[in-house]
Amino acid sequence: MRRRTLTGLTTAAGALAMLAGLAPAATAGPSAHDRGPDRHDRVYRSVGYFTQWGVYGRDFQVKDLDTSGTAARLTHINYAFGNVSAEGRCFTGNVPGEADAWADYARPLDAAASVDGVADTGTQPLAGNFNQLRELKAAHPGLKVMISLGGWSWSTHFSDAARTAASRKALVSSCIDLYIKGNLPVDGARGGEGAAAGLFDGIDLDWEWPGSAGDTDTVYRPEDKRNFTALVHEFRTQLDAYARSARKGKAKPKHYELSAFVPTAPAKIDAGFDVPRLMRDFDFVNLQGYDFHVSGETKTAQQSALYAKGDFSVDQTVRDWIRRGAPARKLVMGMPFYGQGWTGVTGGGDGLGRPATGPAPATWAAGYEDYKVLKKLAASGAYTVHRDVRNGHAWLFDGTTLWTYDDPQVLRAKTSYIRERGLGGAMFWSLDGDTDDGELMAAVARGLGGR
Repeated sequence: MRRRTLTGLTTAAGALAMLAGLAPAATAGPSAHDRGPDRHDRVYRSVGYFTQWGVYGRDFQVKDLDTSGTAARLTHINYAFGNVSAEGRCFTGNVPGEADAWADYARPLDAAASVDGVADTGTQPLAGNFNQLRELKAAHPGLKVMISLGGWSWSTHFSDAARTAASRKALVSSCIDLYIKGNLPVDGARGGEGAAAGLFDGIDLDWEWPGSAGDTDTVYRPEDKRNFTALVHEFRTQLDAYARSARKGKAKPKHYELSAFVPTAPAKIDAGFDVPRLMRDFDFVNLQGYDFHVSGETKTAQQSALYAKGDFSVDQTVRDWIRRGAPARKLVMGMPFYGQGWTGVTGGGDGLGRPATGPAPATWAAGYEDYKVLKKLAASGAYTVHRDVRNGHAWLFDGTTLWTYDDPQVLRAKTSYIRERGLGGAMFWSLDGDTDDGELMAAVARGLGGR
């Protein structure tokens, strides 16, 4: 499972408590002087992560974004993920646990699974998710697709690749060649020079985390903060240079967007992110708005509260980034389309803040469940839905098992916050967790003044 978390699911509760202690106390609500303009005619970014591996067990295909109405409500799709090799290059191939070219661009889809209703042939150079995303863009002009590099378990080699000017230049050049120019490795009839040209409209960096511990094999160094800033500038420089070279007579070159997924913990922000300098080169950043607490902890807790006094929260994250120099308009709020769950919960009451024996059983990974499944649990009568309306979060509890998650009511509160604070929009991890009719996406779109 390659998903972004505040810590690994097996992190000791003591370490998590230490991190939580670094978060400044958040107020119960925005004060008048903190509120930005509520511009009802503003266009907000709506950024959804599409998981490469979701096409397998979940059978979540690109076409599902179209039939659910989700594609029409998105401004950006982040394709998760591209990987960086030990040699410091973007790469793809068919390497278990490292790359999946079959899902990306080799896998043929029949007419029923294709966005345009036409089956892939055996000779076309682009198939798989990449071809379907290209078809989706054709059906929804203005929709942008970004390649997300890294993620929780594929951030391993970022620190090495960012160490020197030469290594940074080589990494960025390789990523632009592979994804922006679309020069894919030949895989039978698939791939080749320019096979995916024009598909990706920018690059999203998911290095988790520069200057701080991430997944167990991810390298990090004190100098990562300086090197990450330089790496981001190298991406901006090379993307702009390529745009100018490829303008083909157009009066204005295409602008390739550059974004990143960034953390909530103040210690992680300070260790790896020179915020004022980074924000000059980023078009926007996607704020971690979930996994504030995870099912590996020994007590139940909220994972995505809008406000939480003395604890991690969305409001605390927004304030910390703005305090360090980030423009509000470049901050995109992360929202979970899944829940964190515990079982063996004791102590009675509503279950929150109580001891638990471990992660709750779930469909794909213990302690992690898609919203569409949690919605059914809520409707089953076996669970009670609890809400903290003041602080903006919800959870399910049946006396033994607890799930903390966001539903449409919570997302309405969060979209109101986005508008009040003048933020840049909303981001979702991940699109395959929503219902078949895109219930969560529809709630966010309504909240931001869209369809």
